Amino acid sequence: MKTSRRKFIKAAAGAAVAPLILPHGLRAADNPELEPLTMGFIGMGKQNGSLLRNFLSHNARVVAVCDVDTNRRNNAKESVDAHNAENNLDIECVATGKYEDVVGREDIDAVCIATPDHWHAIPTVAALRSGKDVYCEKPLTHNIFEAVTVIDEVEKNGRVLQTGSMQRSSKEFRVACELVRNGVIGKVERVVCKFGDPGVPCNLPEEEMQPGLDWERWLGPAPVGPYNSMLSPRGIHTHFPRWRNYREYGGGMVTDWGAHQLDIAQWGLGMDGSGPVEVIPPEDPNAKRGCTLKYANGISVTHGDGVGVEFYGSNGLVQVNRGRFALTIGDEVKYQSLSKEDPSVTSQYTLAEREYLVDAEIKLYQSPGHVDDFLQAVANRTKPITSEIVGAGSAICCHLMNIGYYHHQNVKWDPVKSEFAGGTGDPKWLTRDYRAPYTFPA
Repeated sequence: MKTSRRKFIKAAAGAAVAPLILPHGLRAADNPELEPLTMGFIGMGKQNGSLLRNFLSHNARVVAVCDVDTNRRNNAKESVDAHNAENNLDIECVATGKYEDVVGREDIDAVCIATPDHWHAIPTVAALRSGKDVYCEKPLTHNIFEAVTVIDEVEKNGRVLQTGSMQRSSKEFRVACELVRNGVIGKVERVVCKFGDPGVPCNLPEEEMQPGLDWERWLGPAPVGPYNSMLSPRGIHTHFPRWRNYREYGGGMVTDWGAHQLDIAQWGLGMDGSGPVEVIPPEDPNAKRGCTLKYANGISVTHGDGVGVEFYGSNGLVQVNRGRFALTIGDEVKYQSLSKEDPSVTSQYTLAEREYLVDAEIKLYQSPGHVDDFLQAVANRTKPITSEIVGAGSAICCHLMNIGYYHHQNVKWDPVKSEFAGGTGDPKWLTRDYRAPYTFPA
């Protein structure tokens, strides 16, 4: 298997000049008569329920919803039908159990994918090849081979892809990263990211199967395993299922929350389109914290505890998480909102921005909102804030960290070729065995 069909650096450098093809029904952004986006949704659990409502509120025309669970897909269709009736829209929404029915439709401009992680890349690649733009939840892929392939397919097909790493669309994270990138805390020495445990093999006991769920297709490319409701709860659930804890379907919290926090580390370090050069596992092979990614400039990113993402510099510290922010210069806490007793987070990052970033040399991408940003990128045929370069790069960081936990080896990594270096690692760790007939598209 070739894992570097397109090199990361080449992809990042060429992103701005790659042709982006207008989808059906869309015009350039300078045309005031922009038509609504026609969309299909794949994977109708809790996350895509929220995304569906968000896109509908942005005037999307939803004509197809897909899920392997009959209840979930019918519930999604009912939501779309109710929205259309309320807004006097003569639009038919079809419910299906197969993603092929969605990506194969010529009238669909874009798809929104929020399946379990092991099903992210296959419909993403199929949609890209079918001329559709893609909004895909994080982590963008289940493994590194898929990440490199998705980058290749976006470029080859001239599409727009947004990854659901929505923290980049929140101001506290942008301000935090601008402070770091502009040297407000001096030279960055290390970063600590807080999230939960790495993935484990699935050992859930078998439960009785109820009608209405296509378990064979839910498993898809993953190994055959027994049904358990913790993986795919029946009915309309309002929580996030536990499939993400297991290596067959996800990567534990390393790929779940790590896809958010390591993404911010990448942004703050200016490493989009690149990545670490070494993976250092914790000394204790049973440890669930302590794996470190080392970059060529000597900066380390470690899986630990603390406040979300912490950037340690030679002259200060930036701490950021959702609704939390702090800036320390030297020994002085300049601005802080880490508890209910502190001033509001908005006031703190706003004051920090006014004091340190008004004339900043480096200004980062300002998103109007994650869904809004995707829709604008589709209309303008530009790269959104978490494009395939960003999403794949952050996913690769997650997968490399899990490799450190899973195999307990110090490995060297080439972020340009997206392959192991120095005779370390095993190429098999970069991919998975895809169960027929759900093979990854060649």
